[in-house]
Order: sequence, then C-alpha cells, then structure tokens
Amino acid sequence: MTADCLFCRIAAGEIPADIVAEDEGWVAFRDIQPQAPVHVLVIPRVHVESAADLETDSDLAGELLRAASVVARTEGLEQDGFRIVTNVGERAGQSVMHLHFHVLGGRRMRWPPG
Repeated sequence: MTADCLFCRIAAGEIPADIVAEDEGWVAFRDIQPQAPVHVLVIPRVHVESAADLETDSDLAGELLRAASVVARTEGLEQDGFRIVTNVGERAGQSVMHLHFHVLGGRRMRWPPG
C-alpha cells in the first residue's frame, strides 16, 4: 500500500466507497463521476501504477480482467454489452496513478472513444 494513494486507501477500507464486488486480490466500486449508467472501477489491492507495469505479471492482468467480467455479470451487462478500459498516463486520461479498469455499460458505446 502507498499511503498517499487514494485507491490504496479505498482497497484498505480507509476511505468509503460503494463496493460492487471484491476478492482477496481486487476491489470493484462505483465511479464517483460516472460516464455511463454503469461505471465501476476494478483495482488491484496491491499498488501498481498502470497497465504498463503489468508486462511481467500476467497473473494479475488476468485476474483483473476476470474481475471485470464478474462485475459486468453482477451488473447485468452481459446481454447488452459492455466496455473495459484502462488509461496509461495523464495524457491518456489516467487521473489516479493506481491501475484501474473501468467497466462501462448501460448505454450505446461509440467509437472512437476519445
């Protein structure tokens, strides 16, 4: 855990969040500024800055994608579809420097996204 990291503190239970699902290795909670009717963030409990740091940890990458699927199923998104997004760095839109996957659904998604 990094003491000044917002998401580390949420994962540790120090800051309240609307938890959707969790496991020993990850936590999923509702985004406080949702961009879709369903907008849930999936984060690892360990501090990893971004997806760029996953190149040597395919187990964590796979676990987080599995968690995103669990969230999509829990939120009833499987039938109509959903999007899983992660941003790497400020220029790409990463505002919290702790790896997180956005699970978005409940409306039509457009392409290109940004």
